Amino acid sequence: MKPPNTTTAGHLSAHAPRTWQRMLSGRRLNLVEPSPLDIEIADIALGLARNTRWNGQTTGPHGWSVAQHSDLVVEIVRRLKPRAGARLLMAAKLHDASEYVTHDLITPLKAVVGDVFKEVEQRLTSAIYVRFGLAPVLAPADKALIKEADRIAAATEAVQLAGFTAAECRKVLNFKEKPLKDVKLVPLPVAEAERQFLEGFHVLEKALALQGR
Repeated sequence: MKPPNTTTAGHLSAHAPRTWQRMLSGRRLNLVEPSPLDIEIADIALGLARNTRWNGQTTGPHGWSVAQHSDLVVEIVRRLKPRAGARLLMAAKLHDASEYVTHDLITPLKAVVGDVFKEVEQRLTSAIYVRFGLAPVLAPADKALIKEADRIAAATEAVQLAGFTAAECRKVLNFKEKPLKDVKLVPLPVAEAERQFLEGFHVLEKALALQGR
């Protein structure tokens, strides 16, 4: 399986004089050439729990975090593929994990920012996957399934939290997938979203370890 097309590290680093960030764990993560050794799940959980979807433009006293979105995607993958293994579920869990560094740019802004941002996201995602025992690049079928679950989650969020109608999901957001009607999305305080994300991660981590024996 070939890795994603990449630009040179020199091209990426030319966009900023410093390309690393210090994490609360003490790690220094290089954004241009991220090492799996500098990635900690505690840093990811904290960042995703504090990072809101839809630019924070959602109903309720708390933002709908990327951490909660990630957990929702895992549950949707389970619906789409009831016998999904731990590797696929972990990939779903971490599909937006790069956003603990990049934050969740809304789709219109991603289009403006362009290829450099996409390249940083891809490099971070690959490093994160390797750090937690996954292949750096997903198999096409797994990637497509997670993307479908991601779009179902997004459509559900759009209708329940972001003020869109189901018709606008199709016409404005271009979602073919229908929003779920049998779940109620409840945005949580940061600490609770972080706790639930970590709890689910450790369950999958144990399942992966058992598979490796």
